[in-house]
Order: sequence, then C-alpha cells, then structure tokens
Amino acid sequence: MTVRVHGTCAPGFERVREEFERNFTERGELGAAVAVTVDGAFVLDLWAGDADRSGTRPWERDTLVNVYSTTKGMTALCAHLLVERGELDLDAPVARYWPQFARAGKADLPVRWLLSHRAGLIAPGEPLGPGAVYDWEKVTDALAATTPWWRPGTAQGYHAVTFGFLVGEVVRRITGVTLGAFLRSEVTGPLDADVFVGTPPGEHGRCADMAPPVTGTDDAPSRGAFARIPDPPVSGLGEAPTAPLTLAFGYLPLGDVNGAAYRSAEIPAANGHATARGLAAVYRELACGRLLGADTVERLRTSQSGADEPDLVLRAGTPLAGTWSWGLGFMLNLYGQAGPNPRAFGHGGAGGSYAFADPENRVSYAYAMNRMGVGTSGEDLRSAHLVGALYKALGAGGGGE
Repeated sequence: MTVRVHGTCAPGFERVREEFERNFTERGELGAAVAVTVDGAFVLDLWAGDADRSGTRPWERDTLVNVYSTTKGMTALCAHLLVERGELDLDAPVARYWPQFARAGKADLPVRWLLSHRAGLIAPGEPLGPGAVYDWEKVTDALAATTPWWRPGTAQGYHAVTFGFLVGEVVRRITGVTLGAFLRSEVTGPLDADVFVGTPPGEHGRCADMAPPVTGTDDAPSRGAFARIPDPPVSGLGEAPTAPLTLAFGYLPLGDVNGAAYRSAEIPAANGHATARGLAAVYRELACGRLLGADTVERLRTSQSGADEPDLVLRAGTPLAGTWSWGLGFMLNLYGQAGPNPRAFGHGGAGGSYAFADPENRVSYAYAMNRMGVGTSGEDLRSAHLVGALYKALGAGGGGE
C-alpha cells in the first residue's frame, strides 16, 4: 500500500512523518492528520488518506473530524478561562451558579468535582428517551434532579458524556451563552483554530465520516437512549464489571455520528469537530503560557486523584484500566502517553484522537483520525508511535529541550 502524505514537516522531524505514513501502510489508518508546535511555531502539519470509507473524498488540510472526548479539554479550558477572570470559583458550590442543581442532596457539591469526575453523576437518574442528548434543557434538568450514583468526592468515575452538560451548564449560567459559542468567541475564533462544539451546517461539507475499526467489530455500548441499568446501587454501580462503563457511555448516539443532527448539536464532552492543526493551535497557547497564566496552568494539571485510585468507569474499559490520575478537566500523563514529561496534560477521545500541551518543552501535539481504534486515552498505537518519534526528534535537536 502506498499513501501520499500532504503538508509540511520541518527539518529534524522526518521520523514523525515516517511514522505517520506507517500508520497508513501498516496500522490500518483511513484518513488522519497530525500537527505539532514547538516554541509556538508549527513544525509538523500533515494529513493523508480519505475522509470517507468509499475513498471518494480525500482528506484535506481543512478536513474536520469528530474527536469524541478530546472535546473535554476544550470544555475544561472554557471553565478555566472563567476561573482566571474571577467569574468562577472552583471550590464554590455548583448551585451558586446553577441553583436548580442543589436538588437531591447536591447543595454543597463544588465545581471542582465536576471537572475531576468526582461528582457521581455519570448518567441521569431516570431514563430519557432516544434523542434526548440533543435536548440541552432536558438533559441538564435531569442531571440537576439526579441523586449521585456514589457519595460525591469519595471516588472518581469518568463522566463520559455528562461532563460536558455539567461543566457546560455552569459556563452557560455565568456567560449567558452556550459552551460552544463561548469557546468559539473567546478561544478558537480569535486563534483562527478549526475547533467547533456545535458545528455550523455550512461547515458539515468538510467533516470526515467516522469508520469502524479495521476488524469491523463495534463493541461500543448502546445506541442513542439514556438508559439506567437495573437496580444499580449507589456504591458498586452494579455487579457486572462493565456496568459503569455501559451506564456512562450508553446514551451517546453513536449511530448518528455522521449525521447533521449530531454534528450541529452541542455535546461538549464528546462531539467536538476539529482539525489536528486547530487543536494543536489551542494547546500551543497553553504550552507557551499565552492563554492562561502560570498559576492557572499549574492548578489545572494538579492531580485531583488519590494515590493508586481506580476509576470506577474506566477500570473496565480501556487498555490503561486500573489507577487513574485526573487533573481539573484534563488527563494527566500518568502512563507517558504524552511523552516523557510527567507534567504534560491533555485529553484523548474514543477511537484514538489525542491532543496535549507540554509547557516545560513548549510543545503542543494533536492527532485526529476517522478510523476508530481501541484507544481512548492517548494509548492508541497510531498516536503512541507519533509521540514517540516526536520526542526522539526533540532529543536529537529537533527544536525542544
């Protein structure tokens, strides 16, 4: 198999380009892009392959693609912008900004626990019908009425989809606009970065179609309805090992991801559409200290997890199952998936997309693709090979420390 790689590659970073090409020739890639900045400048901006399974649309420089939970980093960033401006207090009760949230024993639950997956609200307490994920008010009202699945603050469990509604509603209550509108007006628009949460219909024509793994298997949970598993206790979340995973992911409308409704909706934990270049541009600002102050960056990448603390949801769901370390809305570099700097931070998405900032080396990285893989946290081999090659290049004088 041969593939034509497009874009730019600065001298010294050729090995990253080689691994990107190998993703197509050896690792089943369909269409993808990778972008890297060092010291604020792009040293890599590559794309290749097809934007659809039939091979009728080539991947272009401006091809947008669904990046699933890589979106969470953008959502968390919006909250931290408000913190830096003095409009949001991480230790204040959520109910200060969203009074209805005080129901069901949540009056004192702090904003910090929403960002660190410690709120115990991985799903609404009662089933909501198919398509409910497209109804912002319905979902947020249901979450405000929900009794947490475990005592908040005592455990962590990945809020796979609800994270975006919870954090997004706090942002909306403070700013008066939706999370996607705030992100566009305050971050991605001024940076001219192609990142959307709620993709305008006029941009749908450049969205890549998501494709299943090469094996053809699809082991994602359910297809489009909020669903409560039978009689799950607040502690334990059911006897089956995968019950929390099914509960947390079970209402994402995976069957609709290539449709207009999904692309236009705001699901701020899961349906961001972006280019790798756009994501790398946002993380570049964090890596270079130009978007948030140093104190804010230190705060957001400080672990909110206990030593060797398992994640009640992810422990059964990813190759990195077991202990987990969450910052305030960002995945921390516990396993080296973001290179050798343990202080790097970012977020990955289901299927393999990943983006991060490495402030100590002034590096940003983003990888986006449309062929789903098995990774969700930066451990997908396609990204892992790219990151490994990147830091070898940096160590060999490729522009970093």
